[in-house]
Amino acid sequence: MSKAEYIVVGKIGSTYGIQGWLKVISFTEVVTDILSYQPWYLENGSDWKIVERKAGRPHGKSLVVHFSGCDTPEQARLLTGKKIAVNRSQLPALPNDEYYWRDLEGLMVIDQHGKELGNVLYLFETGSNDVLVIKHQGKEYAIPYLPGKVVTSVSLAARVIHVNWDLV
Repeated sequence: MSKAEYIVVGKIGSTYGIQGWLKVISFTEVVTDILSYQPWYLENGSDWKIVERKAGRPHGKSLVVHFSGCDTPEQARLLTGKKIAVNRSQLPALPNDEYYWRDLEGLMVIDQHGKELGNVLYLFETGSNDVLVIKHQGKEYAIPYLPGKVVTSVSLAARVIHVNWDLV
């Protein structure tokens, strides 16, 4: 399976308790949705390794999980910080004009004057809207992801996002 077929949906946080449990940081829109995906893959260097999740549950505002073969804090500590991915085929299809962040990363952003501003490095959520981060002339810039206002069109086929936005 190629790297492009994996979508990162979370990250392993710190250890929890003495039986090998781990906290999980979920990147899914509804935090607990990450628990509905099976199997999970953990980053393993430049590749992904499938892991068997024995249990998982909400814990306060976060989640905790327990993996097979991970029964001590020492074993769990080896997994902290690793990204959690699922196969793209496990994700639901999206309606038109909605995109997974992974699909937008790397796309060229072009302003209303036809000027190439740079490629999308990553996205983040602010609470009110998502934000595209691009690199332009060695600096990172944030552009609000507001379809119909700032983002005028997205073409995955052409690998381009058109925006109505001035960097300066």
